Amino acid sequence: MVLSDFSIKRPVVAIVSSALLFVFGLVALIQLPIREAPDIERPIVSISVTYPGASSAIVETKVIQVLEDRIGGVEGIKSIRSSARDAMGWISVEFELGRNIDDAANDLRDVLSRATRALPKDADPPTIRKADQDADPVMWMNISSPQMDSLELSDYVNRYIIDRFTSIEGVAFAWIGGERKKSLRIWLDRRAMAARSLTITDVENALRRENVELGAGILESENRDFNLRTERSFNSPDDFKRLVIARGNNNYLVRLGE
Repeated sequence: MVLSDFSIKRPVVAIVSSALLFVFGLVALIQLPIREAPDIERPIVSISVTYPGASSAIVETKVIQVLEDRIGGVEGIKSIRSSARDAMGWISVEFELGRNIDDAANDLRDVLSRATRALPKDADPPTIRKADQDADPVMWMNISSPQMDSLELSDYVNRYIIDRFTSIEGVAFAWIGGERKKSLRIWLDRRAMAARSLTITDVENALRRENVELGAGILESENRDFNLRTERSFNSPDDFKRLVIARGNNNYLVRLGE
């Protein structure tokens, strides 16, 4: 045969070729990945919802079960897992292999947008993530600034950084840990409230009722149309101090600043 004759006539070339084949085979064997199961990314979409002040049983019956009943009709679902605790609940939806994760998330958004009206009014709208709820974060990044305080730094990250990370291919979810947001805290004087026969619920209801911005319709003319809205007038602590909580004797207006 040609190969055997060549090897006998050129023994050095045959030995070197055999050694190279052995080395290449050894390198390929070391670098060859070995897995018990194939590396397949499962199409999983996680849904989280917050219901402040509710127990785990209430979250399970009033929120989780309502959403599960609506989600069950989405095409291509393989399994649904859920859990609930005080004030929070999670639903993990696994789809069949081959189901596009973006299409699956869009289908769930359509269903949840209609199911939100069936949830309790104090429950926050559901949040969707294109990842397993039990998955661990891959990367944590710390951001600091000698010129910005925590409020300014949180606002900068929320405006300019978080959206860019979310749009990176392969990133399922980007979350800001330790975010600080501006808020107004109201300290109530129990003696002043008792003197005016008021409760914390009265103050809370007044804040929810008055601190809103609503549409007021459309004003049409021959040449132009105007969208009308009731502008929120509470933009500073002094504005909140003038908020009317209740009416006292002789139609006296009891204000929050009191």
